[in-house]
Amino acid sequence: MSARTKKRSPARDQPPAKTVSSRQLSPDLTRILLPAAVIVFAVLLAYLPAMRGSYIWDDPRYVSENPLLRSADGLQRIWTDLGATVQYYPMVFTTFWIEYRIWQLDPTGYHVTNIILHAITAVMLWFVLRRLSVPGAWLAAAIFALHPIQVESVAWITERKNILSATFYMTSLFFYLGFEPIGRPENPKVARRWLFYAISFVLFMGALFSKTVTCSLPAAILLLIWWQRGRITRPDVLPLIPFFVAGAIMARVTTYMEKTYVHAEGADWVFSALDRILIAGRALWFYIWKLILPVNLTFNYPRWQIDTSIWWQYLFPLAAVAVVVVLWIMRKRIGRGPLVVALFYGGTLLPALGFTNTYPMRYSFVADHFQYLAGIGPIVLASALLVTAVLSRRPALAHRERGTRDRSVPTSLYAIGGVLLAVLIVATSSQAEIYKNRQTLWTDTLEKNPDSFLAHNNLATIYLDAGRADLAVGHLEAAVRIKPDFHEAHSNLGRALNKMGNTERAEFHCAEAVRLKPDSREAQYNLANTLARQGKIDEAIEHYEIVLQLGPDMAMAHNNLAIALSQAKRYDDAVPHFHEAIRLMPDYALARRNLGLTLAELGRDDEAIATYRHALRLQPNDSFAQFNLGELLEQKGDADGAIRAYRAALRLNPDLKPAREALDGLINRNEKANDR
Repeated sequence: MSARTKKRSPARDQPPAKTVSSRQLSPDLTRILLPAAVIVFAVLLAYLPAMRGSYIWDDPRYVSENPLLRSADGLQRIWTDLGATVQYYPMVFTTFWIEYRIWQLDPTGYHVTNIILHAITAVMLWFVLRRLSVPGAWLAAAIFALHPIQVESVAWITERKNILSATFYMTSLFFYLGFEPIGRPENPKVARRWLFYAISFVLFMGALFSKTVTCSLPAAILLLIWWQRGRITRPDVLPLIPFFVAGAIMARVTTYMEKTYVHAEGADWVFSALDRILIAGRALWFYIWKLILPVNLTFNYPRWQIDTSIWWQYLFPLAAVAVVVVLWIMRKRIGRGPLVVALFYGGTLLPALGFTNTYPMRYSFVADHFQYLAGIGPIVLASALLVTAVLSRRPALAHRERGTRDRSVPTSLYAIGGVLLAVLIVATSSQAEIYKNRQTLWTDTLEKNPDSFLAHNNLATIYLDAGRADLAVGHLEAAVRIKPDFHEAHSNLGRALNKMGNTERAEFHCAEAVRLKPDSREAQYNLANTLARQGKIDEAIEHYEIVLQLGPDMAMAHNNLAIALSQAKRYDDAVPHFHEAIRLMPDYALARRNLGLTLAELGRDDEAIATYRHALRLQPNDSFAQFNLGELLEQKGDADGAIRAYRAALRLNPDLKPAREALDGLINRNEKANDR
């Protein structure tokens, strides 16, 4: 028989090759995609109020007023210039730089990005816990996603640092578990393992470039290895050495930035080693309590008075140490899990416990966003205990085959989990409402912490920006009463009093702000403005010059210095400062109008006319610029142009008496000339 016609007998003892259809895949995909989709949907639902939020506190410094986001070389400077950004977290600012090109300064886009990244982090947490076979993995991820303690990190655009770093952190851990299959006997192929390792390390660097608190990841991996195997060997440690080195370098960079650029130093950060231990111990228990009972969450908690002479303050660190000791002693009876959770929690929180200076310590020793990652530990432990307790109470199935696992989930567990998550969604949504805008944030803070000098000051600045200096003064007086050395409040109080015409008191508080912090541009600027308003021109010029020595990129200081120089008849000195103000802010119409006045004083009428016209293109409703333009045109003999300018000024401001007089006089002179 030919090869073409030869029949092959089927190998009946071999099972036919399996083909994988979409129908066969769907149950596995459903077990992954559906729970993940539920987490994402729940997060989007809970954070709907945050999507409508605006910029708060230091968001302008990071996004809306950050010139790096607008400049062509901004992306390069974000990565290469340590002083270009307030903190060296280049991955965070890179996302802002990209987003600016998508939705400019619309805060909604930045909020939605934070929310989506938070949902991704929660899903990746579920994947990690699932791979580690942790009971209640999905419930833990869902609680992490929906716990109201996370609102501060998610609803505050600046805290993209937390959200983005956590996304990288959790994804890096997921891939490292592919390299080091903790708790699983199978070993992937060598090439695939090292590919997973490389991906994990790259993602870890992304986490470090987003926020350095993630440097604790390699230590967390060692804890997981010890939890699963009961020992840590040399081969376990060696692959993590590059992780530890990279983390140490970035931690050093962050410490340098906090001291050099953020200025986390001075009287508010002077603590002894014992003081810092007392702060850390109390902070640990504060965070645990807020995880268990997340009520009265606020943006700025009271700053504790640390006193080494008060005995009960020692109970907090002693209790924390006692818990670790007891869990170590009990590890063989209750397992290593609780001890691993305690060590992970304390180790991840370590950078925020007060052992190193961070700027927020000026206002409070604790903040909700500090435990964004650390809270995973207690949440996972609580979820595992809950699920294990419920499952252990199930009655055995009467007809269950020997050796098979019952994969059914009791209805009671669904009910408990459903109620818990529903409560968390409502609580998180309510908490997110607080972050709607600056006023709601600081008003809520004062309701929960009436002695928050930060909230008093920042609420007052909102009133000042709205032209309500009368409402600002009370809050600023409260701020300086609570914290007499708070130079920002003194400076803003001087600014408010200046607007109200009380220049003597304004000068006192502005001078006090300068005394407390001579290198504060804002304090020097407010003092200079107050002196100029009092007619103390030479002193005002001196302080404006100090402002520009501290930072030459302040357009308003250049403009006001130029005005003061003009008042001192130093017109030639004033012109360059007007030009610099316009260079820094090309749409600065007021500076152009003021430049026009000075050029006219110098007899450079043609330049002055061109400058006024440019100012009016930028701000057509400037009645004074129209009037000044009319005067110059009249002097140049352009009567028709002058009349048009005067009439435009009066349309904008009918009560502008000089424009009315100039227009009437010009018309009368024209009529008399025509009569002749």
